[in-house]
Amino acid sequence: MKTLTFRLSLILILCTLLAVCAPIYPVHAENLSITTHARAAALIDVESGRILYSSRGDEPMLIASLTKIMTAIVAIENGDLDSKVKVGKNAFAKEGSSLYLKQGEEMKLEDMLYGLMLRSGNDAATAIAEHVGGSEQGFVYLMNAKAEELGLTHTHFANPHGLDAEGHYSSANDLAVLTAYALHNPVFKEIVKTQEKTADNPYEKWDYKWANKNKMLRLYEGADGVKTGYTKKALRCLVSSATRNGQQLVAVTLNDGNDWNDHAALLNFGFNHYPLKTLIERGEGISGYSFVTSKKFAYPLGQGEEARIVTKLVLNEQPGASGGTDARSSFGLKGSLVLQLGGKEIGRVPVYTPDKLPPEQSLYMKRYTPAGAAAYPADTWLQALGSALRALLQMGK
Repeated sequence: MKTLTFRLSLILILCTLLAVCAPIYPVHAENLSITTHARAAALIDVESGRILYSSRGDEPMLIASLTKIMTAIVAIENGDLDSKVKVGKNAFAKEGSSLYLKQGEEMKLEDMLYGLMLRSGNDAATAIAEHVGGSEQGFVYLMNAKAEELGLTHTHFANPHGLDAEGHYSSANDLAVLTAYALHNPVFKEIVKTQEKTADNPYEKWDYKWANKNKMLRLYEGADGVKTGYTKKALRCLVSSATRNGQQLVAVTLNDGNDWNDHAALLNFGFNHYPLKTLIERGEGISGYSFVTSKKFAYPLGQGEEARIVTKLVLNEQPGASGGTDARSSFGLKGSLVLQLGGKEIGRVPVYTPDKLPPEQSLYMKRYTPAGAAAYPADTWLQALGSALRALLQMGK
């Protein structure tokens, strides 16, 4: 009874303080609206997978050569980068953008991936698909399997190059998630940030030399990717990435006649309003327990959001009546720290006994929330009060 009375007193005090101070110290006074010239757009934080902005983000649309983001990551994950790709008759003189590869020519897969992403070679896309997938159709199967694995529910591929075709589409949100995933691969990350690449050409006196078509690499400070695209039906499409202060963001626009400027605005919006903040460090102790955290956890947070994060320790099931133990416990895994914002889970960090803390891993686990930046509003003192009360009521549970 004393505990309940104490909590009620705290709530009353909190209500009074917020009511008095709200007009002077608003929790979220900034106007976070942003517009682009795109038919669809999205902005994502690469480390967390949080969607920071979305406009028509789930609308399936033509995506032109943004397709090659999936082509590249599937080839990297399934192919031998040192293997020789032979240019067949289907790849030779493929319509659209090209590396001007000769039929029968052979090139190392890694070099061809640079040509694919820097110069958007449709001949390279076809040659890579036939080499890695056995046929273009076999490779497209791998592309769609990867889309399903990543939960890209508004995406379907019909070819590896992005030329307009029936049943070939994606969405701004899906492309954001796909690119965030791909950027966790060091080979992909290195390719898309390269401004110029030279590759051997044993068939001529001169080597191949490819300059990246992505002007964002030169126009925007910290830009490090990713891919341009255009067809007469899809119009201008762009996926860009940039890193500042240890945070990497990805912007996506589809059908955008002013994409370079729009991407600069989107990236600025993300860096300015949703900086990445480390909430948990690897090896941190858990108060009241002899456990430590197994990994660092960082998340992009808007103004006032960090104070509203609730962290719960969820332990593994204890030994049952039969006397058996949870198999995971024998390996030191004791449970997880679950982090929530606005009542929604934003991540979890496994906790272990210190003597059985496993090596740190960097596997990318997608935590995808469409229009996530708008999912936890606190633009008024009343909303902040509600969040504070929810957090307070978690005490003692």
